[in-house]
Amino acid sequence: MVAGLLALAPGAASAAEFADGAIEANLGYTIDYVQALAGAPNGEGTVLDNLDLTAALDLEQLAGWRGGSAFIYVLNNSGGAPNDVIGTLQGVDNIEVSHQSLRLYEFWIEQAFGAGSVRAGLYDLNSEFYTTDAAGLLIAPAFGIGSEIAATGANGPSIFPSTAIAVRGRLALSERASVKLAVLNADAGVLGDPTGVDTDFEHGALVIGEWKWEGDTILSLGAWGYTEDQDDIRDLDINGDPTPRSAQGAYLTLERGLWGDDESARAASAFVRVGVSDGDTTVYQGGWQAGVLVERVFASRPDSALSIGVNQGVVSDKHIANAADMGVVLEDAETALELTYADKIGWLTIQPDLQFIRNPAAEDARDDVIVAALRLSVGF
Repeated sequence: MVAGLLALAPGAASAAEFADGAIEANLGYTIDYVQALAGAPNGEGTVLDNLDLTAALDLEQLAGWRGGSAFIYVLNNSGGAPNDVIGTLQGVDNIEVSHQSLRLYEFWIEQAFGAGSVRAGLYDLNSEFYTTDAAGLLIAPAFGIGSEIAATGANGPSIFPSTAIAVRGRLALSERASVKLAVLNADAGVLGDPTGVDTDFEHGALVIGEWKWEGDTILSLGAWGYTEDQDDIRDLDINGDPTPRSAQGAYLTLERGLWGDDESARAASAFVRVGVSDGDTTVYQGGWQAGVLVERVFASRPDSALSIGVNQGVVSDKHIANAADMGVVLEDAETALELTYADKIGWLTIQPDLQFIRNPAAEDARDDVIVAALRLSVGF
């Protein structure tokens, strides 16, 4: 059930699995209304939306390519930017974008072989790396991927809403253990972005690897780094230019069922994620997220789901020092709590959401923020 509710999450491209045909297409539309109830400069509400069109192709059925598959993902975002009004550090809505447009979000080809596969093309690293299914109902961006990696790169890593050219390999080590490795252009950009697709790797690549164990507990250990140095956010060289620094980090995720399963009247699962970064090339030293998802909350509502999560973006000492130079006092972190509930009425999924943000933007002088949102989504 929850898989159906989460199918419209941005950037949630799944492996190419086919039912009876050679092509499996899906269309999803999400519209959000977001409003700050307290702590923001004004109480104006914001409307924004997200349209997903995906197609998974079985190339063996279509062209006789044994073990071959392809995936195409077209994405369109429009509407406002609620965080421009609310002013948090990590954002409050996972479909908010800085540039509204129609994009070719993903377009990759995969070759399966024995216990492994290789995938190449425009690829969202967060579709397979740094993911926890139990966090999928929450709409705050930090629950999708840790802010300490989301804020890296020349214009952001290869995640929603702009991916990059990449090659990803996956190998099953056993029935439960697997490893993944991806090399991605450090410059994200797709058809529909102002700069289009970058093909020259001028700023090098982002390399990310992850080991995963899938048992009663799902455990992932990942590490990432850029092949070329990134600008230090504070230190300057003798010419007054930002000092080049190595940009790198690591993360750990845990996910475990608390009770019940897909056949139970009610089921619950929990997740914990922790990430760290170098603290020199982004405003984040690291962060963490934790939460619980309850499925089939009410026996009479088989599509009902409830989730609560807490996250914290820990800022770096250099970011705190930069703010102090401008007369702004920062705390060590921005902390947020989210409570959300989703249910289906016919073809429509309705999801009210409430968020509380402590020390928004990590600023000591700012009032805490309370944000209410309503998400409506459909899928075909």
